[in-house]
Amino acid sequence: MKYIISVREQSKDLFFIFLGILIYSIGYTAFVLPEEVVMGGVAGISALLFYAFKIPAGISIWVLNVVMLIIAFKALTKQFTIRTIIGVTMMSVIIGALQPVFEVFQIITPGEDKFMHVLIGGTLAGAGLGLVFSHNGSTGGTDIIIALLNKHFRMSFGRAMQFIDITIICSSYILFHSTETIVYGIAFTLTASFVCDYVINGTRQTVQFIIISKKYEDIANVINTKVHRGVTVIPGKGWYSKSEVDILIVLARKYESQEVFRYIKAIDPEALVSQSFCQGVFGEGFDKMK
Repeated sequence: MKYIISVREQSKDLFFIFLGILIYSIGYTAFVLPEEVVMGGVAGISALLFYAFKIPAGISIWVLNVVMLIIAFKALTKQFTIRTIIGVTMMSVIIGALQPVFEVFQIITPGEDKFMHVLIGGTLAGAGLGLVFSHNGSTGGTDIIIALLNKHFRMSFGRAMQFIDITIICSSYILFHSTETIVYGIAFTLTASFVCDYVINGTRQTVQFIIISKKYEDIANVINTKVHRGVTVIPGKGWYSKSEVDILIVLARKYESQEVFRYIKAIDPEALVSQSFCQGVFGEGFDKMK
């Protein structure tokens, strides 16, 4: 039975990884390549190669990733290597199929509203990557080089990524001799990063309630039965009043917070309630640790 559940979960992850890569590829081939914008990562290098030598982006993405995997093979885990090969192959095939389609049937007019096209492309790319990463996928790219740098030079992930992306984006000046292209590349990267983080963390946003009330039993029961969330009761003591109190701790999704507040107010308007945001909650009823 455990094996069947595992296969179902893997199939679900694979579907969302494919969907994420498809969304990323649409943003990349339909909105970014026609505008001749260079972003960070292997996709940025592939874009440069396409602008300079007309090498299809799908081919260069696959070749560059395979070369980097070979170079950094000893620094990578087996699981990361397998996930990267699957993700990169998917991306290369989809981009290779979509690029000629969007070259023939252009959905935008290059140069007409370049900044808006870059923002749309960045939004789609970020949303796609967010889906891939949130379902334990990998698109390879500069992550491979970063893993190698981190092993040999103790360079932090964030610093290494910033250094590599800025180097790739700024190198577009050699080809276009335009600082405007660099600005567009930075705008794309920032937009994609923001949307990616939002997609990854948006569904995980949880809140923690600390509730102190004389009617704690009624509040705990209604949260259990109506909101379907667990409640933990901790005995406490008010230091000023020196009286015994029972403290409720509740973890819930962000969108459930208003419902929790309504029930608390209906039962005890004088209840003391503290609400704080959590980066993520993992375990039964929430996200699974990956």
